[in-house]
Amino acid sequence: MKAISLALLALVALASPLLADTTADVVSGGLIQTALPWWGWALLLFTFTVALGVVAVIGGVGGGVLFVPIVAAVFPFHFDFVRGAGLMVALCGALSAGPILLRKGLASMRLGWPMALFGSVGSVAGAFLGLSLPTGIVEGLLGIAIMGIVVLMLLSSRSDFPEIVRSDPLARLLGLRGAYRDESIGRTVEWRVHRTPLALAAYLVIGMIGGLFGLGAGWANVPALNLLLGAPLKIAVATSGFVMTINSTAATWVYINQAAILPLIAVPSVAGMMIGTRVGAELLPRVRAPIIRWIVIALMALAGMRSLVAGILGAFS
Repeated sequence: MKAISLALLALVALASPLLADTTADVVSGGLIQTALPWWGWALLLFTFTVALGVVAVIGGVGGGVLFVPIVAAVFPFHFDFVRGAGLMVALCGALSAGPILLRKGLASMRLGWPMALFGSVGSVAGAFLGLSLPTGIVEGLLGIAIMGIVVLMLLSSRSDFPEIVRSDPLARLLGLRGAYRDESIGRTVEWRVHRTPLALAAYLVIGMIGGLFGLGAGWANVPALNLLLGAPLKIAVATSGFVMTINSTAATWVYINQAAILPLIAVPSVAGMMIGTRVGAELLPRVRAPIIRWIVIALMALAGMRSLVAGILGAFS
């Protein structure tokens, strides 16, 4: 799977423009306003995304949902390129974990495919919409979306083993059920889902938001699979990565086709995030995750407010 990730990065490097003026100026707003050579920006972004990757794993959120609002707030890169790199970050992170979860029988392809199909349609539509709208409007909408995600993180709860008495007709038709061995409780857990039509509609919206802002869909996949469909938490977490590889791939091709993925930003971001997530996974057993989660929520809230203000100022300037 490392080879697939490297090949994907090479494809981006070949398909993307080497100069930023084919889409827009690389430099836009941001807290960092200084002149650096290209390798200086790459090194700074790599270091920053390593730290983001560590925080993302410990805080229990997807890398893409942290990357886009925070990098857009800190670095002076054009928003289109940040969104394109965000999709690459979400895609490569999901690719690195997906095969392991499939081999362990936790990720359910039968459950994931219908959600990924509807999510991909929404993701492609969102990507085209996001690249056609003015940057100020998209930044303002991102601020609203990020604040909504913060509220969702504050209010949502998770159920390890939801009790679904009866599946809906569509779930029975598609065979959305299964069983897995849970080593933490020492027994086999059988599961089924319900409210499938509502979940498919929700995935259209989730995919559109992910494609529009370059967030991926990790922020919403787990709540949708666990709380809406009623899949066990471990099945929801594992299947979320599989769904995200399909959704992010669909939107990524749109950004590549529109020359909105710049290797100077995408390559160090993906490399840094993948290293950071591995470090975070090693540190997770020794760190008090709830504290980090509150730090993540605070960072996202500040970045969301910044995007909202930037969008409002851009709309009236």
